[in-house]
Amino acid sequence: MNFDNAVKYHYNKFPPTNLDYGKFVDPLIKATDSLARYDQMLKNMYNSEILLAPLRNQEAVISSRMEGTISTMDEILKFEADSNNDSEEAKNVRSEVFETILYQRALKNAQRAMIDGYPISQYLIKTLHQQLLSFGRGATKSPGNYKFEQNYLVDKTKQNILFIPVSPEKLNDGLEQLFEYINNSTHPILVKTALMHLEFEALHPFQDGNGRIGRMLITLLLWSSGTISEPHFYISGYLEENKNLYIDTMRKVSENNDWESWCVFFLNAIEEQAIRNLQIAENIKILYEEMKQVFSDTLSSKWSVNALDYIFTNPIFRNNRFTSNSGIPTPTAARFTRILLEKNLIETIEESSGRRPALYSFEPLLKLVRV
Repeated sequence: MNFDNAVKYHYNKFPPTNLDYGKFVDPLIKATDSLARYDQMLKNMYNSEILLAPLRNQEAVISSRMEGTISTMDEILKFEADSNNDSEEAKNVRSEVFETILYQRALKNAQRAMIDGYPISQYLIKTLHQQLLSFGRGATKSPGNYKFEQNYLVDKTKQNILFIPVSPEKLNDGLEQLFEYINNSTHPILVKTALMHLEFEALHPFQDGNGRIGRMLITLLLWSSGTISEPHFYISGYLEENKNLYIDTMRKVSENNDWESWCVFFLNAIEEQAIRNLQIAENIKILYEEMKQVFSDTLSSKWSVNALDYIFTNPIFRNNRFTSNSGIPTPTAARFTRILLEKNLIETIEESSGRRPALYSFEPLLKLVRV
């Protein structure tokens, strides 16, 4: 390995004491405004969990892809359609798909824990990490435990060391300082989120999975601070598209003490992603309202909204799950499936075979969120 261009962790420089706000006040205002518009849309949704669950799936796919774990939205949703939440479920699916599922589940579990009163803490991130790496390639990378030997950030060829994170013996001090900052800093929340994310990635506290945990923490901090009213803001799309700049700007913090350029990059990411997420969410909401009328006219039943909500939450689904889990009487649900197929509102992915029920997809929604 080549260490010639390696940048070392910025010992004794976090948190920065003299940020020059003049260098990023404009991006801060724009990011704050865009995020507020996105959050207003969240507040106006009657059920953001139903409508924006696809965004969490999208985030799981993109954030995992940034670490070389390649899966598709359709694979994730097909897995969920067949999942029984038992230990056998991972045996019949590609390990990369299940690793992405673990990202999605770890994020949901963290959100539930925070609703139950758990703060963002070292305990929470270790629990997150333990869940994230419980299966697949990560299972050999000390799930739930901090690193015990020096780790590195390398380039795509795995030949050049780009960054040397904090050393294991200094990690606990660094983490204590990070969580002290998260809990007590008076920086504006978007600046705090930017610096928190940078510092977590620079500490690189785990043997593997740091990028995914660090991106989860962005959503969790914005949500726990009340900046967004629901935990549905994801930034990995922008970071993936600008991955080289993302890494280079982080390195410049340690190399040149250039926190301001990092803040500019991160705030631009928030602004751009807020605009993008708002558009996707509005498109989902418009589709939902259109389909509410279509389902009502087509199904002519008081259960039509139940059917719509189930299909929006599970845009790929097995027929037996729909009839048993949608809250609709079984004979009515079975009739609904036939009608929706006849009207081309759902499509058949797999025909029923023996005891295996048919698998259907709701393409109008999938087209909005596929990545």
